[in-house]
Amino acid sequence: MKKYLNIAFAYLLAGLAGGVFFREFTKFNAFTGVTALGFLHVHLLVLGMVGFLLVALFSHVLPLERQKAFRPFLIVYNIGLPFTVAMLAVRGVCEVLNTPLSAGANAAISGLAGIAHILLSLGLILLFSALRRAAAEAETH
Repeated sequence: MKKYLNIAFAYLLAGLAGGVFFREFTKFNAFTGVTALGFLHVHLLVLGMVGFLLVALFSHVLPLERQKAFRPFLIVYNIGLPFTVAMLAVRGVCEVLNTPLSAGANAAISGLAGIAHILLSLGLILLFSALRRAAAEAETH
């Protein structure tokens, strides 16, 4: 359980840093529009911190770590979430700086963001698979 609390804490710190970066970077560049940078904070806090707080609780009451899908969840999800946030940051910085992107660069950012979201989705599916199996195992004992 402590491991998941530590992961949640790391995502908390990253989420707070993302929020500060968004606020200061847009202010420094006198940007007042909507940007993908505004989503860094919420993605890291909700999908990272709150998500792993819930994992910590579930791992305390269910045999979650014994489930075959749980370790792959940890790996895939903890690649997918930072990757997603990184692509939000890339897109957001380009928006704030009003960087002209070629069609290829724009497509590359979108494609990488899509891959990141697929990893995140796969991680969530693995988590729910592990949770369902852990709940079934707990009911039989």
